[in-house]
Amino acid sequence: MNKVLIIVDMQNDFISGSLKSEDAFKIIPNIVSKIKEYQKNNNLIIVTQDTHDENYLNTQEGRNLPIPHCLKNSFGHEIQKDIKEALQDDFLVFEKKCFGSLELANWLKDYYNYHPDLEIELVGVCTDICVISNAILIKNFLSEVKVIVDSKCCSGVTLKSHNNALEAMKMCQIIVI
Repeated sequence: MNKVLIIVDMQNDFISGSLKSEDAFKIIPNIVSKIKEYQKNNNLIIVTQDTHDENYLNTQEGRNLPIPHCLKNSFGHEIQKDIKEALQDDFLVFEKKCFGSLELANWLKDYYNYHPDLEIELVGVCTDICVISNAILIKNFLSEVKVIVDSKCCSGVTLKSHNNALEAMKMCQIIVI
């Protein structure tokens, strides 16, 4: 089995910065354990980074969420230190300006051509925004690939929206563990 772990947006701004979350902080040890498991089995690890520029407040997202965050080349944009340390620079990065990454989905579609036994697991933040967006996008691009979301390695804006996102993903044939 060819497994890929996708770590969604575990950046400083979502953990301790402008959009900090205690729940996001709490899942760090679970994600670090997951990274070690994937490394031990020589599986591919991909990281997404929410990426905005100084023009953020003039974007549609910025008008709806007027809190500058994950500005490129800022501390808030960086991957959280414990996760980055666990990764040991052995991972791919996809920066994304929106919730889901078409670039990532297209890359995985090409990768699947060479690895038809592919299995994809997603973890990270926010379950109810970027995790669900990427999981459903990937499932649509690769309908026959097993897509998994580990609920113990995800955190949402609220517990209710986290749980709602998990239920929505189940309805889209994404396996939630």
